[in-house]
Amino acid sequence: MSLVQNPTVDCVPQLGGPAIVGTATNAILNTVDHPRLSSKRKLDDYGGPTFDDEEEDQDENDAAFAELVSVRMRKDEPNAVHSSSDAQPRSITAAQFNPRVPDDRSTSYSCSTRAESTRSESRLQFFIKMIPEGKTMVFQFCPRDTVRSVHDRIQLVTGIPVHEQRLIYRGKQLQWERTLAECSIQNDAGLELVGRMRSTGHPHAWQVVDGIVSVVCRLCRGETILTAANDIKQRMTKFLTETPKDEERVPGHLQIFLSCSAPAALVMLYMSPIKGNKDCADSSISHFLNFLNSSRNELPKPYHNYCAPIVLEFCKLLRRAAIEDPLYLSCRSTLGSLLENSKKVIVMQEIFPFVSELGNSLSKDLVSSMESPTSVGPLLGDVRDLAAFLLLLRTEITEQVGFQGPIPVTLDGKGYKHPLYGKEIEFLHLLFIDLLKRMGECLHKMEQCLAVKHKGEGETIYSGWSQYLAILKELNSVSKLYLGAEEDFWMVLKLRKSSLCTLIIKYAKRTDDHQWLLEQKDVTDFESRRHLAMMMFPEVKEDYEELHEMLIDRSQLLAESFEYIAKAEPEALHAGLFMEFKNEEATGPGVVREWFFLVCQAIFNPENALFVPCPNDRRRFFPNPTSKVDPLHLEYFNFSGRVIALALMHKVQVGVVFDRIFFLQLAGRDISLEDIRDADPCLYSSCKQILEMDSDFIDSDALGLTFVREVEELGTRKVVELQPGGKSIVVNSKNREQYVKRLIDHQFVTSISEQNLKIWIQCFMEVKLPSA
Repeated sequence: MSLVQNPTVDCVPQLGGPAIVGTATNAILNTVDHPRLSSKRKLDDYGGPTFDDEEEDQDENDAAFAELVSVRMRKDEPNAVHSSSDAQPRSITAAQFNPRVPDDRSTSYSCSTRAESTRSESRLQFFIKMIPEGKTMVFQFCPRDTVRSVHDRIQLVTGIPVHEQRLIYRGKQLQWERTLAECSIQNDAGLELVGRMRSTGHPHAWQVVDGIVSVVCRLCRGETILTAANDIKQRMTKFLTETPKDEERVPGHLQIFLSCSAPAALVMLYMSPIKGNKDCADSSISHFLNFLNSSRNELPKPYHNYCAPIVLEFCKLLRRAAIEDPLYLSCRSTLGSLLENSKKVIVMQEIFPFVSELGNSLSKDLVSSMESPTSVGPLLGDVRDLAAFLLLLRTEITEQVGFQGPIPVTLDGKGYKHPLYGKEIEFLHLLFIDLLKRMGECLHKMEQCLAVKHKGEGETIYSGWSQYLAILKELNSVSKLYLGAEEDFWMVLKLRKSSLCTLIIKYAKRTDDHQWLLEQKDVTDFESRRHLAMMMFPEVKEDYEELHEMLIDRSQLLAESFEYIAKAEPEALHAGLFMEFKNEEATGPGVVREWFFLVCQAIFNPENALFVPCPNDRRRFFPNPTSKVDPLHLEYFNFSGRVIALALMHKVQVGVVFDRIFFLQLAGRDISLEDIRDADPCLYSSCKQILEMDSDFIDSDALGLTFVREVEELGTRKVVELQPGGKSIVVNSKNREQYVKRLIDHQFVTSISEQNLKIWIQCFMEVKLPSA
């Protein structure tokens, strides 16, 4: 089996076809010593040479291809080859065979050209038997030729590397530096050629992959193998499924696929002009990719990232054929998906060409997306692949390069100076600038189309707009790497706010992450933010297998609804609701909507003391600080969270609006004086006056204020300190702002701490998220 190091891949034109692997194919022929990855060598794996009767004026690339397809010969093939001293093919004559040769398939080779100049000197003819196959070759050399020259000739005609050869004569190994005469080689002597015996931790893996390469080479020689594709795919499956369970041994096992140059061989087959070879290679490589992409394969998911170097090798080889080749695009997409969970098995320089390629492609597609409504625009696969590659690049830049903040990149032509990634960092910045410019142009074009709609001329939707949001998301991530880039990014979106909001409403999906859109409130409007909020909820289906059934007595609406909702398992609420009132026949969605409306009216009824309406707008509510009058008030807060989540999920309008105070409480953010204007106008007015009073007047202690507050609780009034020792701290012009802040915090934060709004959020999220 082949023991080949990872080849350096170049491309040379193939006979009658496009570019093929050059150096890689030679690596399949000429095994390179690999001290760490070794195996038990059989010399018959290399086989002997074959020469076609082709014209002698073939170029070097054709010769390389001919050499490649002849590298591996099956054991049952005749190995009858003759060579002159300069290794040119010639016909075989019967006189060249010795009648004592036991193998009638033996081969004769002449001595070196140095011996040709001394014809008076006697020649030695001897036989070399290949172990263990038993094929015999006939060689002619001069006695003064060295053993090394014999090894070189064997490599020339068989492809077996010199370092893999061992010549045995009379039970002893012949030393390279000695001459044939010194080794006492007699005429018609018999020598044995054996392979170097080495150990490996994965002997069966070498055998399996070696079989793949052997079949490929036979196909490239023009042999017909009806079951070739199935044979290759079966061997691939066996190789992958036999990956060791011990993760420490996984890299060594998968490295064998590269060490045997299997990717190079399969790509060579894909580029072969022989009929049927391309389809066979396409099917085989696709099988490898599908195995990795399948969720049902036997290779554990954490081990998939170790396959990334193999897929990368396929990409680099196929990319030289054509970047639009479907098989190449499949390999690139698979590589991107593997890199999403990669353990840094690939460095930045390896994937940067793909980022450059995808960036240029998207830039062109963005331009074409503005040309007509039918333009395809950026492809989903390209955007997804770019996102995967950029994730690895950003990780490398932030973690490996070690930047503590945005990178200052100048555009003076000098570039960013970094010993490892200077060019990559600068190019990524230029790519960001180019794509941001294109996106600005695209959003401007959208505004023009939307303006036509507002004039009543009909709406024009371009199909190429569908990937704009995904591209903007990636640009937002890249902008955080560079100084000033983030400001430029958000400025473009602010200028094209209407276009961005249209994209959100038309193309935002539940499966996407839209948190980045909430970083800047002034780039979205209310409708787009509402749409993003609704995307957080699972989509309600009408054909649930099991419904959460409720039978409610109208006279006990709140209490019985509490029993059905508050005590149900969260998973049960993810299904649809079946609602029926006692002694009533009506059922269906209309009854469910009525129940939502009635139960919300009960929850927000001030008599139940759970929520308080704003004095100036009694439709707006916030939590009641005195809700503890009901011993079950905390359980009812949890119940209300589930009801509100269900109403939103089922898209039922219940006629209730939460005040800004409540949202700030849920978010855990500070509440300012202006925030309480609607919730508590009296407190707002009092605090406003304190802040606007003359400094000398308030310093005179004319108001007699200290850091305390008088509250009413269960019919009694008591004094509460706003901070430790508050009774002795007099309010003055220097601390009055702190006093107002303490007063607001106590009214709207501290006083409702027992309601534990975090639990309310948890109950809300239990219904919102199916995985909660």
